[in-house]
Amino acid sequence: MSKKKIYLKDNSVLSDFYNAIKKDKLYSIHIYHSDVFYVRAAIESRSGIKYTLQHIESAMKAEGWNK
Repeated sequence: MSKKKIYLKDNSVLSDFYNAIKKDKLYSIHIYHSDVFYVRAAIESRSGIKYTLQHIESAMKAEGWNK
């Protein structure tokens, strides 16, 4: 039986996280590594473009990042 991962929404990461804890579903959410947040902030400060966390994480993995 495979468990479906739920990706947190960019604009409500913390509230989605708390809701998952409250519903005892913490195992089913995908929590982004802090590196993803740092890279997104760096890209946004340099380019002015705010990409989604999922987009940043996918790009980082494609470039060889593995955490």
